[in-house]
Amino acid sequence: MDSFTLTVNGQPREVQGARPHTTLLNWLRDGGLTGCKEGCAEGECGACAVLVSRPDGRGGTRLESVNACLVMLPAMNGQEVITAEGIGSPGHLHPVQHEMAVRGGSQCGYCTPGFVVSMAAEYYRPERKDGEHHAPNGFDIHALSGNLCRCTGYRPIQDAAHALGTPPADDTLGTLRTRPAPAPQPLHLSGPDGDFHRPADLPEALELLAEHPGATLLAGGTDWGVEVNIRHARAGVTIAVDGLAELRELEWHDDHVRIGAGLNLTEIERRLDGRIPLMAEWFPQFASRLIRNSATLGGNIGTASPIGDSPPTLLALDASLVLASREGEREVPLAEFFEGYRQTKLKDGELIRAVKIPLPLAPITGFYKYAKRRFDDISSVAVGIAMELDGNTVGRIRIGLGGVAATPIRALKAEQALTGQPWTERNVREAARLLGQEGTPLSDHRASAKYRAAMLEQALLKFFFEKTEVVRG
Repeated sequence: MDSFTLTVNGQPREVQGARPHTTLLNWLRDGGLTGCKEGCAEGECGACAVLVSRPDGRGGTRLESVNACLVMLPAMNGQEVITAEGIGSPGHLHPVQHEMAVRGGSQCGYCTPGFVVSMAAEYYRPERKDGEHHAPNGFDIHALSGNLCRCTGYRPIQDAAHALGTPPADDTLGTLRTRPAPAPQPLHLSGPDGDFHRPADLPEALELLAEHPGATLLAGGTDWGVEVNIRHARAGVTIAVDGLAELRELEWHDDHVRIGAGLNLTEIERRLDGRIPLMAEWFPQFASRLIRNSATLGGNIGTASPIGDSPPTLLALDASLVLASREGEREVPLAEFFEGYRQTKLKDGELIRAVKIPLPLAPITGFYKYAKRRFDDISSVAVGIAMELDGNTVGRIRIGLGGVAATPIRALKAEQALTGQPWTERNVREAARLLGQEGTPLSDHRASAKYRAAMLEQALLKFFFEKTEVVRG
């Protein structure tokens, strides 16, 4: 097959001659939809934001915003995209566009289409209700955390967001939510710069992976898209796994919860609904809503970055991974999965199918991220802590660390120093001193080694003073 179809602003569009590494952004702009801008080409500015239709889990559609610069065009086969041009028109402004205009939310205008798209996604969020997120109309202003305004016009943009009402019954885009979302369709493209496969199911994906063990697995694309755009990386074979039903399960069992590796972080957050408090604390600190709408748990783990935010959280939860291949499945503790910088226990032909978190959960948890910006930034240091007290004695504690070694690690020395000991300020301060010695932190443009070590200590002290009853002594 050398062509496929996707729907753009309500109209089917046939794509011919697409290459595996063509981004949705470039294709849209080549087609005249230039409201989509390229600002950073790595998902940090939001100028390229578009809406995509996705299943809401109840037979309807959710409209979610994503970075078009990170989406590989063939991955959109059979799906639906709405750009800023499809939200409204000069003669019939959408409520979001109207509020942005009358409240002065647009200055140079370069970022405006992206803000409009992200704002529209929040406008149509079905869970939005008055008073939520400390806003009179329930608008979560963090929905715009992935959109950068270079003219510093954030106040009128926030005013526009907080002035929005609810979608009327006859709202054109709102009616899309009542019908099923189109599902990703199987596809095989072959061209001079590589092959693209979207298998129909997991067995087919594992067969392809066995035949092409060096293939690039594409899920949310938030890491691979940066490689393609900034480093001009190209893969001989790309296998898209984001739409596989077998990777999108979330199941509660008596002794564990199983989370599919292909679920994006927004879906996981919504479906968990706070039932794993440590993850609930972590989610809002992971990049931006635009990124979380695409990034998958399996992808964040599989890249094996020492500064990925999910491993410290999952290490604290004592998680394990279900790895699948054509030969079957095996389970590996996350603490044993990372073997070196960007190296893992994955064998040729294997992929991460699911994450398993044991139950019951430790009742006292905390996640601490230190970065140059509060939101939408890469960690200098990340710390996840999960603890169970027996009276005032530490019965069990797990501390996961990121950014202080070549891989995410457990803070075994600090854990050992606290386990079985009274939970007192003196003991915590001694454990914090040991925690500051964990790993082999380096000095780079994000932080010095000394700063990283200091933040490890501060994280445990902050956990003690904020999360537990303080016992002096």
